[in-house]
Amino acid sequence: MNQYDVAIVGAGPAGMAAAIESARAGLSTIVLDEQPEPGGQIYRAVEAADALRLEILGKDYARGRDLAAEFRSSGAVYLSGATVVNVNPDLEIFYSKAGILTSFSAGALIVATGAIERSTPLPGWTLPGVVTVGACQIMLKANGRVPDNAVLVGSGPLLWLFAAQMIAADMQPRAIVETVPRSRYIAALAKLALNGAAIGYLRKGLQMMRTVRRAGVPVYRDATSISIRGNERAETLCFESGGGHHELPVELVALHQGVVPNQQITRLLRCQHIWNERQRCFAPVLDSYGETSVPGIYVAGDGGGIGGALAAELQGRLAGLRIAEKAGKSIASDPAAIRGELRREATIRPFLETLYAPSSQILAPADDTVVCRCEELTAGQIRAAIDLGAPGPNQVKSFIRPGMGPCQGRMCGLTTTEIIAASKGETPSLVDYYRIRPPLKPLQLGQLAAFSGEKSDRDTIEGGARG
Repeated sequence: MNQYDVAIVGAGPAGMAAAIESARAGLSTIVLDEQPEPGGQIYRAVEAADALRLEILGKDYARGRDLAAEFRSSGAVYLSGATVVNVNPDLEIFYSKAGILTSFSAGALIVATGAIERSTPLPGWTLPGVVTVGACQIMLKANGRVPDNAVLVGSGPLLWLFAAQMIAADMQPRAIVETVPRSRYIAALAKLALNGAAIGYLRKGLQMMRTVRRAGVPVYRDATSISIRGNERAETLCFESGGGHHELPVELVALHQGVVPNQQITRLLRCQHIWNERQRCFAPVLDSYGETSVPGIYVAGDGGGIGGALAAELQGRLAGLRIAEKAGKSIASDPAAIRGELRREATIRPFLETLYAPSSQILAPADDTVVCRCEELTAGQIRAAIDLGAPGPNQVKSFIRPGMGPCQGRMCGLTTTEIIAASKGETPSLVDYYRIRPPLKPLQLGQLAAFSGEKSDRDTIEGGARG
């Protein structure tokens, strides 16, 4: 007998919304979350944010407070600080919390692990003083701190959002170096379908750009040939823009080339995945409720394809409602109406995905550029393994170990696929991705040795939630 009707991994907008719907329908629901409070990356630390931080981060961020409050009162069990390390096909879920390995079983699983920032392999990206824009924003949300004198490099809505937030915090970026080619704007406009939701997003984007311009932040457009130089840390950012070569002294470089689905759990469970050409990433194959090719396993939010916070919340509600329906429970919300909202939210995606497609430099890094940070492997070493006869990512992994470090391929996986596809003249869909094995995150041997193999009872699990 399953200990919980529904288990949800992740307490961002998708995970919280799914828990609200499933618990409201009377299903026993548990949410496992690595963070200390609900909110995920998008609403990180929203419950603790003071008025100033809410003003800096904006109304979209503040909206997470109401969702978190509804989640807290939903009756779902919330396990914070819990890292899921394995899920087996019988939906027995193993997690580590406070140094103890525990397991329980569930009738259905909703994977709401969201997105991760796309890896940005370019010369010098492993130097101290080089971070991601997402990491900088986490620092702002969690601690109210903003990096000083940062140069933001790359493309995507987050680049402009964080620049505007820095300006609101009275700590504007030193410069923005954007990699979007000028021709991309024309191609993107052809994908623009206007409705109320799309117009709203366009207004927000234009307002962020106006904020940056009014603050006098230098913006370098159509940047190429980007490299970061320095001896012991980042010292100089070099790039081509506007027909000229530029070298900016830097103290902190924040890179960003969009986000991609976190596919580790669905890969582990052998769910079917498909290559998304516009987003240049893999995503699980889902039905209209978010159920994968493996019955009983659902994905809600950006882990199923990048759609943003509002779309993630709607997808979470759909998954929770579907599980309740299958269990014969009555539901209060209308799935058809939710799907209509989702369609409206999605109308902006073709425009954004065309405009902010990742730069060619990071999709096809130079031979001497590090791709796998964990094992310090370069693009040239991966290409050499392919020349030796490695037909795909798993064989390259066997030859030279990319994807075998602590990040389990999260950083290098998509780039490795792109390199193999280009080298062999094949599509990324045919090349595919690493085969994921447990543990999903690093686990201490002592925790394994102390694990009895028996499922924990609900009193013990829920006692840990209260603790």
